[in-house]
Amino acid sequence: MLLPLALVQMRCSEDPRENLDKALVRIEEAAAQGARVVCLQELFRSTYPCQTEDPARFELAEPIPGPSTEALTKLAEARGVAVVASLFERRAEGLYHNTAVVIDAEGRLLGSYRKMHIPDDPLYYEKFYFTPGDLGFRSFDVGDVRIGTLVCWDQWFPEAARLTTLSGAQILFYPTAIGWQFDEGDAVDVAQHDAWETVQRSHAITNGVFVAATNRVGREGEIRFWGQSFVADPFGRVLARASSEDEETLCVECDLGLVEKVRRDWPFLRDRRIDAYADIQKRFRDD
Repeated sequence: MLLPLALVQMRCSEDPRENLDKALVRIEEAAAQGARVVCLQELFRSTYPCQTEDPARFELAEPIPGPSTEALTKLAEARGVAVVASLFERRAEGLYHNTAVVIDAEGRLLGSYRKMHIPDDPLYYEKFYFTPGDLGFRSFDVGDVRIGTLVCWDQWFPEAARLTTLSGAQILFYPTAIGWQFDEGDAVDVAQHDAWETVQRSHAITNGVFVAATNRVGREGEIRFWGQSFVADPFGRVLARASSEDEETLCVECDLGLVEKVRRDWPFLRDRRIDAYADIQKRFRDD
């Protein structure tokens, strides 16, 4: 079965309403091109909020369900397209998450995934804003395909990709906000981007799934977001890659039959030694 999906790579302004309106237009355009699932980038309603520790930025947060999900569910139903969207969730007073929601083509809010791995790096001070997720690694039936969603920093952890796959996912979506914080030269820039893409392609290969990563683009403050949203198939082949400079809606057809074929040819799930992996639950082995 061929599944057309779309990744919306955007520049964001300081105006949440403007960013939401832009995202809605881009989803409509993707649906008009035949996309059945559309994924927005991480925290698409604002410029990336975590470059500094600023309590005022908690005002960007919203409940789920809330204004964004209301607008997105209406559009999803009207256009018959499923949507993955990353939001700054206000769960309760003083309790916030970096959350991806999944909406099906009938406009139903199927559920949420709360980002599990929270970074705390220069210009990525997410631990100030977000509580680690507590919903586990999940996937959702969206029509004839089962999708999982992880968020940005989760991209670097093979355990997250594996556990989401084991929940039944055929496609892993990664809403993302990643770029260069420092001017370290072209060689370092290339190496960092290559590492980011390579680790996700490896998740596609070792799990026999499609991987779709949606990044933001353009300079915001001190970060140069590198764009280059991409889709990789279960062999790890990059099927399409967006611009490094421009906004783009990347539409890609995914042959879901490859999931079964690759897993038959390379039966990694069959040959896993689940009886021998208890130590994975330890922080580190000191013996």
